[in-house]
Amino acid sequence: MLLQQQKMQLSAYSGLYDLIVPKENLLRKINELIDFSFIYEELLSKYCLINGRNAESPVRMFKYLLLKSIYTVSDVDVVERSRYDMSFKYFLEMTPEEDVINPSSLTKFRKLRLKDTDLLNLLIGKTVTIAIEKGIIKSKSIIVDATHTLSRSNPSSTIDVLRERSKLLRKTVYQFDEEFKTKMPSKNIGNDINKELDYCRDLEKRIENEPSVSEIPSVKEKLNLLKEMMEDTSEQLVFSKDADARTGHKSADSSFFGYKTHLAMSEERIITAAVVTSGEKGDGPELPKLLQMSQNNGMEVDAIIGDSAYSGKENLTIADEQNIKVVAKLNPSITQGFRKDEDRFDYNKDAGRFVCPAGHLAIRKARQGKKNIGENQVDTYYFDVEKCKVCPLKEGCYRDGSKSKTYSVSIKSELHQDQIAFQESDYYKEKSKHRYKIEAKNSELKNIHGYGRATSYGIENMQMQGAMAIFAVNLKRILKLM
Repeated sequence: MLLQQQKMQLSAYSGLYDLIVPKENLLRKINELIDFSFIYEELLSKYCLINGRNAESPVRMFKYLLLKSIYTVSDVDVVERSRYDMSFKYFLEMTPEEDVINPSSLTKFRKLRLKDTDLLNLLIGKTVTIAIEKGIIKSKSIIVDATHTLSRSNPSSTIDVLRERSKLLRKTVYQFDEEFKTKMPSKNIGNDINKELDYCRDLEKRIENEPSVSEIPSVKEKLNLLKEMMEDTSEQLVFSKDADARTGHKSADSSFFGYKTHLAMSEERIITAAVVTSGEKGDGPELPKLLQMSQNNGMEVDAIIGDSAYSGKENLTIADEQNIKVVAKLNPSITQGFRKDEDRFDYNKDAGRFVCPAGHLAIRKARQGKKNIGENQVDTYYFDVEKCKVCPLKEGCYRDGSKSKTYSVSIKSELHQDQIAFQESDYYKEKSKHRYKIEAKNSELKNIHGYGRATSYGIENMQMQGAMAIFAVNLKRILKLM
């Protein structure tokens, strides 16, 4: 049961806060800056108002999570610190002698109360509203970029998982029949996935041919796990406890496994919008959402500042319709007037190559056609055909038996003449100087607020982590500018 929003109770010791928590304390400033009752109103429907025992104040629980993000500590540590840290107690609206919650309550609060809540947009919208009301946001530009967050769980390759499961199967068999070692097939010592599959099939066949072993429940269980894994390898995926995380590419030679957070930020360094996706998603396609969300949160936008990933045809068209300038360098691979399957193949500007619908990066590219003689040049991107052969999305994309899989884009030098001319203007050159600000903001999120690695599994938890981290950096920035 949820009572009316709790306020700090009267206590003979409350005067200690005036002595111990100085006026310039960050948490005191945050309490004075923002009325957290919007959290109570937002979560009211998640509680029963008439039955059950009294629930902890949702405002206080939310503040616990905010403290975790500001100071990058665990559930256990934030609760323990709130037992003796007077600034924490003051922020949480506790009396000095009041006892703390059980750390497990924070997990329940995240899972039961914050689930299905658009916390990310809610908190960003709240801070942008405050910044506008305080006259902090004066610019009409948004700077856009994406930052990556590593999954909490490291991925395993298909061959590694196959080997792990075949190893567990062998160990289980040996527990019941040590002499079965002499009947086992020779292990594959290379990294050829097909040879590893052949080994696993041979192992499966030999064990199933011995009912005295294969019918033992624990052996059958491990055998079924191996069979399931062999079927899953047809998708050529990495395997991880984090089912929503995906492999993204920071360059042609380096990758990461996790998520991307696509950000829009004002020139005053207040984040105005954010979208969390899996790691393989391109940056450019998220721009329309970031622009719309920034505008919904109260931003007036007359310029978008970003890198070449945002100079795609669709983005330029949307911006032109609203008389918004796009301060982003043209890239011939994504700014041509038309390309086939442009809604399926994403351009990764860090790697300089396209990513197929299954998330695989092109392994190389080649340019065809002669320059400056009126003939359109074409960039052709080549994909690993071995992955295409077993890809679950190959229908309509790869024809069985083909020796190669390519994706080509035409480079038409006549297009985007207006944008090319705009890139030479003083306005463009001046605005482009602000792009570094969002890279510094990404660094702050990662290095100070622990946004470099996910703290939980799944994209919903990643969105929640992003909401708290962005809320914290926005509040700190507002206080600094005030």
